[in-house]
Amino acid sequence: MRDLDSVAEELYGLRPDRFTAARNARAVEARRAGDPALADRIRALRKPTLAAWTSNLLVRERREETRSLVALGEALRRAHHELDGERLRDLGHRRHLVVRALAREAGQLAAEAGQPVGEDVLHEVEATLNAALTDPQAAEEWAAGRLARPLSAPVGFTAVAPAAVAERPRRRPPEIPEKEKAREGKEEREAEEERQRERRARLEQARQEAAATEREAREREERHRRAQADRERAEAQLHEAERRAAALAAELRDAEERRHTAAAEAREARDRAREAEREAHRARRRAEEAAGKAAQEERSSGQRAPGRPRGTR
Repeated sequence: MRDLDSVAEELYGLRPDRFTAARNARAVEARRAGDPALADRIRALRKPTLAAWTSNLLVRERREETRSLVALGEALRRAHHELDGERLRDLGHRRHLVVRALAREAGQLAAEAGQPVGEDVLHEVEATLNAALTDPQAAEEWAAGRLARPLSAPVGFTAVAPAAVAERPRRRPPEIPEKEKAREGKEEREAEEERQRERRARLEQARQEAAATEREAREREERHRRAQADRERAEAQLHEAERRAAALAAELRDAEERRHTAAAEAREARDRAREAEREAHRARRRAEEAAGKAAQEERSSGQRAPGRPRGTR
């Protein structure tokens, strides 16, 4: 017997136009199996919008990119209270590039799955990705790949508690010796220096993670650009091959027609040649017969010319 988790995993991987029929079928199966509570929970699953399905598709097909985006969101939230305005603007620009690249990739995945989407859907996908970057709860919902509606990002980053908590000022009795005060002052300075080192280490880690994410985004954009160029070249070659094949097919049909015509003309020419040969043979026989008759007639006639005596010349 299947549980709700496995059914939801199956249903939210389907295209929206197939969701309702599959959901109802699974609910009927659960009811027939004697689990009406599961049937009701399955039937309560909401059909995803096109933008939610496209966002889910990106999660399901690009697991590595999903983990990278979640990690980037965590790094940005950690760095939110420590980076200056210029650095925040730079990270915001990089986040914009990553979100746009992933939204375009989600649109391409949707087209490959037989469900092309428009710009309005891609804008909702971008909003969902920004929500995942901004809010850890939204990131968890998106990374599950079972959204029924696109997410909306709150304004700014969800607050992250600072690592260091300000210490309350200590009250010291006036009788504390100066030596003890100096020792406590040194300890406080060392503690503050340690906190500063920790802040710098977290800042450097956040910068490295952001830089790594930016490199990854640029590499994926470059791979997408090369793949697009390869596809365009392949399509152009296919078009040229189809055009050439059509031209060769037309030439082949013309050559076949010419062959049939030439064969017919050759047959007619052979027939005429044979007939002419027979006519020539008949004419030759008639000529020979006529010549033989003439020679025979001349031999057998033996007639003298009129008025000429025998024996004279």
